[in-house]
Amino acid sequence: MTSPFTVLIVEDEPLLRMNISDRLDDLGFHVLEAANADEAIAMLADRSDVQVMFTDIDMPGSMDGLKLAAAVRDRWPPIRIIVTSGHRRVGADDLPSGSRFFGKPYHPEAVASAMREMLAV
Repeated sequence: MTSPFTVLIVEDEPLLRMNISDRLDDLGFHVLEAANADEAIAMLADRSDVQVMFTDIDMPGSMDGLKLAAAVRDRWPPIRIIVTSGHRRVGADDLPSGSRFFGKPYHPEAVASAMREMLAV
């Protein structure tokens, strides 16, 4: 990659967040982290370089990952969205248009590949 893509990881479990963040960093992405939707929204409001958001569904706070995905699609339409969960299975109808879903456990390389595909569009 000529310049790294900027990815925001939204995951309330610190070990899971650290694992995917470290792997994506190793694969050449610039990674930002948020522990919940409120942190994610604040970060997105302050930055214009985020190209992909990877969010868990089940998180504490004012909104879950599905509501966060919808809010990000409405407020920042260019940001690509990937949703993950170890507890729920969601279909395309549950996600904002153009978004993807990965069940846990996922392979970080598969997530990275999906991000690159989404950004190539």
